[in-house]
Amino acid sequence: MANCFVPADILLPAEGIPLDPWACIAVDQFTSQPEYWRKAESLAAGKPSTLHLVLPEAYLGTPREEERLAEIRAAMEDYRRTVLTRRLHGYVYLERTQMDGTVRQGLVGAVDLEQYCYDGDAKPAVRPSESTVVERIPPRLRIRRGASLETPHVMMLADDEDCTLIEPVGARKAGLPLLYDGDLMLGGGHLSGWAVTDPGLIAQIDAAVTALGDPARFAARWPEAAGQPTMTLAVGDGNHSLATAKAYWEELKATLPPEQRSTHPARWCLAEVCNVHSPAIEIEPIHRVLFGVRIDEVRRALDAWLAERGASPCGGSQLITLVGSGREEPVAVDHAPDPLAVGTAEHFITDYLADHPGVTVDYIHGAAAARSMAAGTDRPATALLMPDFAKADLFRGVVLGGVLPRKTFSMGHAEEKRYYNECRSLIAPV
Repeated sequence: MANCFVPADILLPAEGIPLDPWACIAVDQFTSQPEYWRKAESLAAGKPSTLHLVLPEAYLGTPREEERLAEIRAAMEDYRRTVLTRRLHGYVYLERTQMDGTVRQGLVGAVDLEQYCYDGDAKPAVRPSESTVVERIPPRLRIRRGASLETPHVMMLADDEDCTLIEPVGARKAGLPLLYDGDLMLGGGHLSGWAVTDPGLIAQIDAAVTALGDPARFAARWPEAAGQPTMTLAVGDGNHSLATAKAYWEELKATLPPEQRSTHPARWCLAEVCNVHSPAIEIEPIHRVLFGVRIDEVRRALDAWLAERGASPCGGSQLITLVGSGREEPVAVDHAPDPLAVGTAEHFITDYLADHPGVTVDYIHGAAAARSMAAGTDRPATALLMPDFAKADLFRGVVLGGVLPRKTFSMGHAEEKRYYNECRSLIAPV
């Protein structure tokens, strides 16, 4: 079987079209801040921009949605003829300078949707890291249907401690053609990209992807999963965008003759792959706050819940810290029911909420913010602080426990999410 990540036919705007405002941030950001999108639209007005090719989620379900869909499809046809005049077959190696000055390296190519599945019980080469909410797919599927172009904000992660996939390409960037180099709109940092079209370098990338999915390597890294199907890539960002591309492909595939199913462009989805072990990739835990219940009640319920599952609230290495009523209580779970603390906490919370309809939960970025909420005086609240999220735990949780629970981790600040930039045709050549 071919690799799950392969060279792509990539389209870029003509030289001289600046990244600001051509490149636009992922549509699932700033969903509650329409003023961000008004600023972006003002910057992009009358200029080539990927903002004209996408539907910000802030517009989903609004009267603007239908009008915007028609505008998107018209813009795609126009851009195919007049804007996207540069074409390459291969990869794009990119460097994104983030807000703190660190440089995130990435490789843009095509993910084979035949080797990806968002069913939590499946074990394909490409797997979601978090649970997919299938109810979020239909509105996105309406956008994908009839689209002649795609531009990705999907970011995939490779568990590449030895830096075999992306970093060797970066070491050779001085000899690669520079495709773009500039600042991104509205504080998105700096982005540079180089064409990777040399057959020898493409073969090197192909070999590295193959090695990442090697069964012997997989068994050595995860002995508990030895003999299971191997995983090569996990979804870091854009989980529902990739799921939508998969849903559309399955829908379209059913209408195609067998000979077209192996070549139709919709079988693949453009995406950026990053190395989860890069110092520029920050993965932070997302904490939980239960409202309407005090810490003593939560502690009693958690102890009982663990005991029912053969676990103990002390002596283990899986740490959940309860915060409330002016104190903090570490719970060191032994013989935990889930591979990661966040899984244990989420399963407990799900069961607890089912039995206590007056209690609610919120998912909070930052331990200080969660502690502050637990200290509020308006009503009782208890925070469940998650331990720091080790990068290897992401893959460990997916390999051993299936997809991670919802709201497990956050990857970078909103402004540091991937911007739409490269494009690819979804129409089969005649």
